[in-house]
Amino acid sequence: MPVEKKPLAITIGDAAGIGPEIIVKAFCKAPEQFQNCIVVGDKAVMQRAWQVVAAKLKPMPIPSQEGLAIHQAGRPLNPDQLPAFGKISAVAGQLAADSISWATQAALRGEVSAIVTAPLHKEALSLAGFKFPGHTEMLQALAAQHLNKTVAELPVRMMLANRGLKTVLVTIHQPLRQAIDAITVDRILETLRITHRAELASTGRAPHLAVAGLNPHAGEGGLLGREEMVIIQPAIQLAKAEGMTVSGPWSPDTVFMRARAEHGQPGAFDVVVAMYHDQGLIPVKYLGLETGVNITLGLPFVRTSPDHGTAFDLAGKGVADPSSLLEAMAVARNLTGVGSGA
Repeated sequence: MPVEKKPLAITIGDAAGIGPEIIVKAFCKAPEQFQNCIVVGDKAVMQRAWQVVAAKLKPMPIPSQEGLAIHQAGRPLNPDQLPAFGKISAVAGQLAADSISWATQAALRGEVSAIVTAPLHKEALSLAGFKFPGHTEMLQALAAQHLNKTVAELPVRMMLANRGLKTVLVTIHQPLRQAIDAITVDRILETLRITHRAELASTGRAPHLAVAGLNPHAGEGGLLGREEMVIIQPAIQLAKAEGMTVSGPWSPDTVFMRARAEHGQPGAFDVVVAMYHDQGLIPVKYLGLETGVNITLGLPFVRTSPDHGTAFDLAGKGVADPSSLLEAMAVARNLTGVGSGA
């Protein structure tokens, strides 16, 4: 008797942004990919998104709404309670939080195979009373609570990946001045360990990890900063002593180009470990948002998301590109070994 596949959970993100629309557009574009999927959010929000997308796609044929399974998370909204497109609101923040909470608990109970999260707005989340800098930190806190651990006992990292480049961040959602202070030997070593384990589990082989410097030209031997000498290099040596293949610190203005795989040829490195948020995200996003995926490493379940934000300026117009969402779904299935069922 075949083993029943657990569904993939897709959260709607911020209801005032493009999340609900890209879910509907992805379904219209590739309905077979939504077999064995659950959309977690508010049914009225998804109905509005369907109307927006259907109006934009007319007179093209679109699949039946019945093929899009929706789980109501939180208190259902009436149509007149829906947050306005492109506007930050506590209502939208609460809806996003309810979706994340339900999907996370389902994943922790083993009821879904993985979570794919549409983008949320951090300010809306805060207005609703959830003081997390973003998705990653909220998922980490919920998972830690479920496991009876502190957040510090469940370290997680952001991996941003597309078909040519993977990068993992030492620091995540912090002001740059604070992020620099947060770069320590222990934090870099922990990042290398998490990345090494994740890559080994997903690819079956030990990765070559390249570590980006913090300063221009990786400090130029101390002339442009000493962090490479007193923090980054010692962390690399400790990682090597544990058996990891790690090199650097490399000049951050060239290491991403060297790591990029293209024209069927692998890059010089499997993953680049970046010191702070924009250092790692800019090269991945520059190569194309349509194939970029955010993967959270260190959680007790698989979580991926599109590599873009809420795009309030596009919300309600039915023009947002669902490609990154479809890529995030494909990556989640690949990491869990669960197909679409199509």
